[in-house]
Amino acid sequence: LHECCASSYSSAPISAASSIADHAYDGVICISHSYCELEKYESLRHLQPSIVAYQQIHRGVENTTTVIPVDKNVIPSGRLIFAGTGPVTRDQDDVRRFGTAARSAMKLALKAGVKAPLIVTLPHKKYPQAELVAALGAVQELYIPRNVREEEWRAKVKAVGLYALDYDPKTLVKLVEALDAAFTVTRDIGDSDPQRMSPARVAEYVRQVFSGTVISSQVVSNIAEIEREHPLMAAVNRAANSVKEHQAHLIWLEYTPEGPYDETVMLVGKGVTIDTGGADLKTEGNMFGMSRDNIGSNSYTCDEIIRSRSGKRIAIYNTDAEGRITMLDPLTRMVELAAKETKPRLFTLATLTGHAVLTYGYMAAAMDNGPAHKDRTAEMIQDRGDAYGQPVEISRLHSEVRFYVL
Repeated sequence: LHECCASSYSSAPISAASSIADHAYDGVICISHSYCELEKYESLRHLQPSIVAYQQIHRGVENTTTVIPVDKNVIPSGRLIFAGTGPVTRDQDDVRRFGTAARSAMKLALKAGVKAPLIVTLPHKKYPQAELVAALGAVQELYIPRNVREEEWRAKVKAVGLYALDYDPKTLVKLVEALDAAFTVTRDIGDSDPQRMSPARVAEYVRQVFSGTVISSQVVSNIAEIEREHPLMAAVNRAANSVKEHQAHLIWLEYTPEGPYDETVMLVGKGVTIDTGGADLKTEGNMFGMSRDNIGSNSYTCDEIIRSRSGKRIAIYNTDAEGRITMLDPLTRMVELAAKETKPRLFTLATLTGHAVLTYGYMAAAMDNGPAHKDRTAEMIQDRGDAYGQPVEISRLHSEVRFYVL
């Protein structure tokens, strides 16, 4: 996303700082697992006396977030927001400790009136991505919901500085800008209300995001075309067709690099802005967190048998599996395209709440088919997730599963 629109969708202008004494910033945020580590860095060791002095009146300094006055010869603003991660080497600890501390620090910085924070994170040998994860955690607090931005645009800060220690400064800034922009787009779509981000408006927004970039976009919204090419999606969307704003839209995005490439990544995902649920009514508060539940006279129901794009007939047992049903035909289309691609790798992304959330809580779950399992794809995703603070659990397909899901 960095190549096309990071600057437009970042929460604030982000740049590399050359020193914590830079007068462009009115507060320094320090994310630390141990203030004793400051001694290792010539540019930071002058912070240690102030923290040691503060510890005399607050023994929990390494487990909390606080504002510590500092000599203005060290930090021009005289303001240090020190965020202790607490323990990071216990069995249950991971790099998210740094991201959580950074979020807490940015919240406090905003309350303190900081308008141009400089962020520095003490590296840890166990967590090579700690500086990146902390920076992303901090800028996450700067996000403003899209509906608020449209009515009254008022950024929370004027600028953000990143002072890198182990990371290459330019690389750190580039990654934070790109990922922050990606998170902004994701949150704009997923966190907006279902009317502001109805299917048609999601499609409009996505087109706007990628307009004039190296990523091409195509939107399929014609009901007749969806019925012909994606009959399962058409069935799920039947009850919503009477309301134009709720009609299904299928978005195709494609990026083709200029030079040669050695594999093709093919992603299929879904977002149900109007949670049809078919005839499976959610009651007793179970709609909390859902966008809508539409059970119209034309909703698809259990015991229906629908012929899919692949020609297979699908017997509907539980209509609340609408996400999986919606994705099947686009996935079939991807399989058709994959035959002509270089080393294709297909991924589907969905909530699958009934399985993933009940089994793993709010962590993502990865499940391989046979070829992906042979390549250890789920393990690769899990390893990357551990490194960047995006934990993933692994689910397995076994023959016994059919006895529990039918």
